[in-house]
Amino acid sequence: MAFKDVQRCATIEPKNKTFLETLRRLGAEIQQKLKTTFSTDSRVQNMFDILFSDESDKEKREKAANNLIVLAREDAGAERIFENNGVPLLVQLIDTGKPEMILAAVRTLSGMCTGHRARATAIIHMVGISKLCSIMAVDNEEIALATANLFQCVYDSLTGGDQRNYGKEEALVLDSSRDLKDILLALLEMLASKKVSGHGRDQALNLLTRNVPRKDKKDTDHSKCLFTIDHGLKKILKVCGQVPDLPDQLQLTENTQLIASVLLNKLYDDLRCDPERDNFRDICDEYIRSKFDPNDMDKNIHAINTLSGILQGPFDVGNILAGRQGVMEMMVALCGSEREVDQLVAVEALIHASTKTSKASFFISNGVTLLKEMYKKTKNEKIKIRALVGLCKLGSAGGDDYSMRQFAEGSTEKLAKQCRKWLCNPTLDVRTRKWAIEGLAYLTNDADVKDDFVEDEAALRAMFELAKSKDKTILYAVACTLINCTNSYDKKEIIPEMVQLAKFSKQHVPEQHPKDKNDFIERRVKRLLKAGVTSALAVMVKADNSILTDQTKEMLSRVFLALANDVKDRGTIVAQGGGKALIPLALEGTDKGKVKASHALAKIAAVSNPEIAFPGERIYEVVRPLVSLLNTERDGMENFEALLGLTNLAALNDKLRVKILKEKALPEIENYMFEEHDQIRQAATECMCNLVCCKEVQDRYLQDGNDKLKLLILLCGEDDEQLQRAAAGALAMLTAAQKKLAVKMTKVTGQWLEILQRLCIHDNPEIQHRGLVTVCNMLDADEQLAKKLIESELLEILTYVAKLEDNPKKQNAINAARACLSTAMDQGLVKPFSN
Repeated sequence: MAFKDVQRCATIEPKNKTFLETLRRLGAEIQQKLKTTFSTDSRVQNMFDILFSDESDKEKREKAANNLIVLAREDAGAERIFENNGVPLLVQLIDTGKPEMILAAVRTLSGMCTGHRARATAIIHMVGISKLCSIMAVDNEEIALATANLFQCVYDSLTGGDQRNYGKEEALVLDSSRDLKDILLALLEMLASKKVSGHGRDQALNLLTRNVPRKDKKDTDHSKCLFTIDHGLKKILKVCGQVPDLPDQLQLTENTQLIASVLLNKLYDDLRCDPERDNFRDICDEYIRSKFDPNDMDKNIHAINTLSGILQGPFDVGNILAGRQGVMEMMVALCGSEREVDQLVAVEALIHASTKTSKASFFISNGVTLLKEMYKKTKNEKIKIRALVGLCKLGSAGGDDYSMRQFAEGSTEKLAKQCRKWLCNPTLDVRTRKWAIEGLAYLTNDADVKDDFVEDEAALRAMFELAKSKDKTILYAVACTLINCTNSYDKKEIIPEMVQLAKFSKQHVPEQHPKDKNDFIERRVKRLLKAGVTSALAVMVKADNSILTDQTKEMLSRVFLALANDVKDRGTIVAQGGGKALIPLALEGTDKGKVKASHALAKIAAVSNPEIAFPGERIYEVVRPLVSLLNTERDGMENFEALLGLTNLAALNDKLRVKILKEKALPEIENYMFEEHDQIRQAATECMCNLVCCKEVQDRYLQDGNDKLKLLILLCGEDDEQLQRAAAGALAMLTAAQKKLAVKMTKVTGQWLEILQRLCIHDNPEIQHRGLVTVCNMLDADEQLAKKLIESELLEILTYVAKLEDNPKKQNAINAARACLSTAMDQGLVKPFSN
């Protein structure tokens, strides 16, 4: 107010020195105040004041917390928070015990630790590893996840995620190996602690899975894996062996034991020699034997449940342990127990032991009788369904070979009908209904079963709803069922001569079921899409990486590719979020899985509007998977559809065109322009037509010593109209952008004039228009060239087209011809028409 009053006075008396001096002084003070108010230091302090104040409302606090997190993600902001006593203040925020405060503090710390080794080291020493573990241990999924992310940021920074060059200061940065070992030990301690929530345990297992095994098997240092086995294998086995129905167990989520099995598998895979594998097996063997106790049934079922966990992880280890003396006898004894929990654990172990049918001969001969007895005698639905799944697994040992059915005709259909009934029963708990899907995953190897299943829309919808639930242990079974229903597994090529030879030598020949033929598969795919399979797949893809293994990702990619096979169905896939879901599958996973997902992306990008199929920034992530399909080792259909997809993307904007060039797609596209296959050559030329707007592409055509421009001119002379249209379009755009190319055209091939004339009298108005635009560009590029063109038969063609009556279909071509004559007139090469 004072400033405004003085300003008004100065306006009235502009020569009054007192007013002017006061105005200057007040202006300087206001500037200083603004500078202080908006400085990072004061903003940091202000945010903490709001967060600690009891008078601040919820909205203000949330805004302050978010601002702090955003500030911490920038290096300058993170440094300011650190220097302004930020870490102790963040610890105070954590100590308030309020979930939103803890989340804000942990996320701010994550930002401060990212990519800065010195700061990350200081923070874990100031906050303390045990304190961070206690935060991750709370029974709040969001907080556990945020703290796990903080640990990951610290771990990445300490193991080389920090790209800074410190120079002489490097000597001051402490060795990180001790801190890394302390983090590893603390995470292992969390596994067996009763104070840790299920969410905290999941995150500890996830961190170990992500950081202990080697990323690259060529790296010879696997000391972290050996250290984890020595100090923590028994703790992981303890988690695997927990039976939630018993009292005094560790807190678990639906996914904990599967995550532990995945960790066991990754650790075992990371071992490099037989003595190390023998040691792993011996520790597991010793642990299970130590739990067997004839006087304590709870310890026995803990041992058998541990074996189930190993069978779901490193199966070979579990298979050997299952064959040890006393193990099978214990399973039989537990099956005969009166306690429900004993029977549940034993049946589940039997099911997991018969997973690999090639090694399940012992269980096929011994387990079927046991499971049939249990299925018939028990009135408990939970036991019944598990026994049925065991029978389903053993009954599917022949795979999709029609002649190798394990059970009599009709038995598998009866089992499947019962599975569908349980799946649709909402009164059963999720864990029990999950087993119905496990059963169907095996029974749908039979074509009659999968055909009946897709006709049952209620069962399909029930499966998709379960796939979207929090229990992610179900993903693999759902993926298996969908693979079977869409027949998207690898099929061996059947050579008729080999079949005859096998029959002659009385060898077994696999038979295809009549319902496994293409028309039946197409019908099943339509039913799945109608029931909403794409939205279920989109949710499944978002699952945590420790459960969504590379193998499961590959299966989902195969299903997506099968769904996208028919052009008419691709719109439905896009509408249900399939385009977005495919991107992570195309970027991570097995090589085969990434190729399948990339091919499905290419199919969608080839026919859909990419801006709708891949909204926002995701569109730029599609480029790399499509470019990967241009590799000459990929098959022709993959090359072709990738080129169509890239053509669509290149038509959108410069940023996408530059992205395509950055991914080194240009040499591959040029290579396919020489391809003998007409459709691939046409797709490559169309893609090039959309890329020639880029300066980099134009420069390549300007370079001497290559036949790029010659090829483009010769392609304009081909008989294929689509190819001519694309090549002529590229030529028109190139000559418009670079006048030198208009002159160069005449030097690279002697056929240029003949081909140009053919374009200008073409029946197709679009091709004719492109030819005439090229002529117009050439007339404008060089006087000598213009003279040469006008002295040729082209003048007659231009005159003829220009004199045509206005025609909406040919108007562009007519206007282009008139523009050519107008340019020639301006240059004095032709005279105006006389009436």
